[in-house]
Amino acid sequence: MKIGILTGGGDVPGLNPCIKAAVYSAIDEGHEIVGIRRGWGGLLHLNLDDPTSVDKNVLPLDKQNTRTIDRTGGTFLHTSRTNPSKVKPQDVPDFLRDPEQNNDGVDVLDFTPHVMRNLEFLGIDRLIPIGGDDTLSYGERLHSEGFPVVAIPKTMDNDVYGTDYCIGFSTAVTRSVQFINQLRTSAGSHERIAVVELFGRNSGETSLISSYLAGVDRAVISEVPYDVERLAELVKKDKMENPSNYAMVTISEGAHMKGGQVVEYGEADAYGHRKLGGIGEILGEALKRLTGQNIINQQVSYLMRSGAPDALDLMVAVNYANMAMSLICNGASGRMVALRDGSYTHIPMSTVTSGLKRVDVDELYDVKQYRPKVRHVLGKPMFLY
Repeated sequence: MKIGILTGGGDVPGLNPCIKAAVYSAIDEGHEIVGIRRGWGGLLHLNLDDPTSVDKNVLPLDKQNTRTIDRTGGTFLHTSRTNPSKVKPQDVPDFLRDPEQNNDGVDVLDFTPHVMRNLEFLGIDRLIPIGGDDTLSYGERLHSEGFPVVAIPKTMDNDVYGTDYCIGFSTAVTRSVQFINQLRTSAGSHERIAVVELFGRNSGETSLISSYLAGVDRAVISEVPYDVERLAELVKKDKMENPSNYAMVTISEGAHMKGGQVVEYGEADAYGHRKLGGIGEILGEALKRLTGQNIINQQVSYLMRSGAPDALDLMVAVNYANMAMSLICNGASGRMVALRDGSYTHIPMSTVTSGLKRVDVDELYDVKQYRPKVRHVLGKPMFLY
């Protein structure tokens, strides 16, 4: 078989080890494997009439050119947030534009037939997309069109529905805990309130788990709108009771005040998402006004997903890749590898779009105190999903 592999959406630590493991496994089983550059964008921008287009968008993979990639973070295949089924008219590649077609009033165009032709042209028999729910939702679309797909979940938000764990989450939490604790030196030295904004659009799991492990005073998560006056009272008290006279607060980028809205900016991407960021600064300004204290505002943002993976993400990435290859070799299609209740398994890809994965607020969060409150550990998975 000829197998294609791609990475879509945000980069996370663990993608390169996953790619390498898939390549080694495929070659050992006697298969050919190629990398699609820039996620689904590589299949959208591949122009069959341009001899140089294949080299720009497709990379043959072997043990030699993937030998050392597992030592670094990110994805050496590059990535994008392209959705070939929802391409805005201004984003259509020049060679796909129809001068006789008037797209005025058309919001998006579907180039899935073009993607299917390119897969056929490349001779790809099976496809492994590695991504979050957006990237994998298009993988499910290809599966529904009859193309064999086996998916691997990754996202540092850990919010792909149907799996307890996604590649990138452990390292994101590890990085966050490190930076939070390092920031204590400045917060304590200047006797300030530090507000640390972490990634997390719809799920506050990174804020919740990072604050739980770092012993942060208060944690604001995406799932629970916060009362800023109540939060200010709590944080001011935290600062006064700290011998070093400082306090630490984490907040998910997708959080919002009661009666307020999520802070978004810029144009929506191909999956309907606008950029997030800035709620930490808004909270910091409100806390300064309400408490009279000086504030340190810190966006950890891309530092959460930078660098090489920790041991857990390395292990899961390699195991997910080997399991995906095993499924492909056994003729499976339309499946996503997953972790459930601490065990490796696989589920229908359609599960990804059948629900939303969010923090179990009743079990894991004190909505009045704005902090983690783990009521029961017995029987729960390692990361308290």
